[in-house]
Amino acid sequence: MAVAAAHKGVSGMEDQRVERPDRGSAREIFLVFLRLGLTSFGGPIAHLGYFRTELVENRKWLSDAAYADLVALCQFLPGPASSQTGFALGLIRGGWAGALAAWIGFTTPSAIAMILFAYGAAGLDGGIGAGVIAGLKGLAVAIVAHAVLGMGRNLCQGATRLSIMLAAMVLLGLWASPIAQLLAIALGGALGLALISDGEESAGEAPPFRPAGALRQSTGIALIAAAGAILVATPLLVGLGIGGHAMALFDAFYRAGALVFGGGHVVLPLLEGSVVGAGWVSAQAFLAGYGAVQAVPGPIFTFAAYLGAANSLPPSGVWGAMIALVGIFLPGCLLVAGTLPLWDRLRRWERARAILAGVNAAVVGVLAQALYDPVFLSGILSPLDFAVASGAFLALTAYRAPVWWVVVGMIVIGGVRGAIGL
Repeated sequence: MAVAAAHKGVSGMEDQRVERPDRGSAREIFLVFLRLGLTSFGGPIAHLGYFRTELVENRKWLSDAAYADLVALCQFLPGPASSQTGFALGLIRGGWAGALAAWIGFTTPSAIAMILFAYGAAGLDGGIGAGVIAGLKGLAVAIVAHAVLGMGRNLCQGATRLSIMLAAMVLLGLWASPIAQLLAIALGGALGLALISDGEESAGEAPPFRPAGALRQSTGIALIAAAGAILVATPLLVGLGIGGHAMALFDAFYRAGALVFGGGHVVLPLLEGSVVGAGWVSAQAFLAGYGAVQAVPGPIFTFAAYLGAANSLPPSGVWGAMIALVGIFLPGCLLVAGTLPLWDRLRRWERARAILAGVNAAVVGVLAQALYDPVFLSGILSPLDFAVASGAFLALTAYRAPVWWVVVGMIVIGGVRGAIGL
């Protein structure tokens, strides 16, 4: 990772370093995220763990602090947090081509699986299949625990940051909701500003980053404005009868992607109201697709591909899936790309570094609480589950086994358990 000096002092402070990641090709980024898309089981929290292990720990594309900043930014924005983080990582590494390559690579495997399911492909159900799903849930526990441990070591040094992390965990333990996640991160920033001194904050802190082919702030503002304009324009076009069912389909999924905070399961009520309420997909088909998306890797938002393919009005099938996918992911991608140049400037301000130190500690607390609920509570249902997940955690931490080895191992163990009734 190359580091260059930026000769722009702030308020008389010494020059700040800017972390400039070596530019990667779109092909490299696509292949990395394709592998993540094929192996990232366990939902958005687990995906963030996979990203950190592969891109921060193994490939050194960016620092833990920069990665935590991206996670915090994406938690503040509507849309799928893990997919937005992946899109931003691609943008940082390879500009617009890298961002598109990251999104396509991470999204394609799950989207194809869900389209096939819409056409009647068999899902995992009972026996070996149920065992595999149980193994993948245990894998998610190990992945998130590994991420919390690694990020905690780097971002929660000292009593102040540990206290901020604990405060975020307590808040989410008392009030489990996407709003509470945003409040915990905001509280972390406020406590960082009030309690973390400049000297404490800057010691050992990683330098800020700049995306490859960095966006101008004016471009960022234009992207944010475009996201809002599309949100307003599409229902007007639908009301005027322009674009037919294709426009109505795009509008329904764009609104879901633009208005939901927390991602993943939170989007389900919006989607159900749009597609089931309109009679495009039956309630039974909706629930069947929701069950199937839990068994595939990649973002839960690819549930949209299933719904677009299974909807009863043309365009359906592959074309319906493509419209739904673009609709649900587009607002989040526009917002994160538009906010990133403003975020990069903000995080390099003198006092913003203390705020972001608190935010980073709070992000670790958010992940730690999510490790307990829902990841641990839904993935560990017996002492044997705990033992298997502990073995996966040991393989990742003590033996530093490649993540895909652990994925394969957990699938095999889960399949064997299902076959013999354990």
